[in-house]
Amino acid sequence: MNITIIGAGLAGLTLARVLHVHGIPAVVHEAEPSAGARAQGGMLDIHDYNGQLAVKAAGLTDEFRDLALEGRQALRILDRDGTVRFEKGDDGTGGRPEVQRGELRELLINSLPAGTVQWGHKVDTAVALSNGQHEVTFTDGTSLRTDLLVGADGAWSRVRPLLSDAVPEYAGTSFVETYLYDADERHPATAQAVGGGSMFVPAQGGMLNAHRERGATLHTYVVLDKPEDWFAQFDFADSDATAARLVREFDGWAPELTALITDSDTPLLHRPHFTLPIGHRWDRVAGVTLIGDAAHLQAPDGEGANNAMLDGAELGQALAARPDDPEGALAEYEQGMFARMAVPSDGAEFMAEIFGGAPPESLTDLLG
Repeated sequence: MNITIIGAGLAGLTLARVLHVHGIPAVVHEAEPSAGARAQGGMLDIHDYNGQLAVKAAGLTDEFRDLALEGRQALRILDRDGTVRFEKGDDGTGGRPEVQRGELRELLINSLPAGTVQWGHKVDTAVALSNGQHEVTFTDGTSLRTDLLVGADGAWSRVRPLLSDAVPEYAGTSFVETYLYDADERHPATAQAVGGGSMFVPAQGGMLNAHRERGATLHTYVVLDKPEDWFAQFDFADSDATAARLVREFDGWAPELTALITDSDTPLLHRPHFTLPIGHRWDRVAGVTLIGDAAHLQAPDGEGANNAMLDGAELGQALAARPDDPEGALAEYEQGMFARMAVPSDGAEFMAEIFGGAPPESLTDLLG
């Protein structure tokens, strides 16, 4: 049986690695031209109840621990005037070690045999054949036939239409990403406000969420509950003008906080959030399945990367356990994933861990 995985994100790479651990070859086809073609996002807290289970299944626990950044599980919540309203340090015992997404992806890529990931292979079409196989055609005109096709190709999956008519819809919120480099030296007041890990400043209709990354980099998500067309007023190619307009949404906030927007060392990047229907599922179709955002895209809730990796691990383990019954393995994986994703996370586990019991209904409750 040949296995084709579309997408070299965390889900697809975890699947390929778990299959490799069990001696099962697979090929990953990725649209990007190389592993370093674009930035891979910021910090990820990898949870002991999903993401770390996938790391263990991939046989990479020690290597993963080497990537974890010391102290980054620290958290603080500030009021808009910069007052610290809640703070939790990192004593190294938390179940959510922080790693940089790009470094975790690189670890997975390097754990695979050379040639496993085929770069620059963007899917044009994927069609079912009469014998249970599927044919994938790439935009360069090449094509392949495969016994098992796995869509790990994200929100706008080209594989999903083989299984489902669902189309992602705008979730009502967006991130605008900024970066401050060498912040301890160049932006000391802002670096002090953010602290050693993550910082949240909640507000009606939005939030600032900043993370301290490797090398004193502050990576900020400006979270805004705005319709898609609201962002059409911004020319994101003109970062100064965009920052000047965007910061008006945070009028009266402490300057060390608004500097996260106005002093960005990189162009401001708009990331709208899309979602598939809660409980998205499909009927079993021979020879094809979905993992990660292709299967259960949701707005950011701290669980997306973790669940994507667990998808890859559980599918790989199911296939390894049933080498002569791939359809049974796919059914087992899908039913488990459907049950796991039937109720979306609302961050309850995260809040309970932070507040040590019954958490407030929202961060803004903490600030009264």
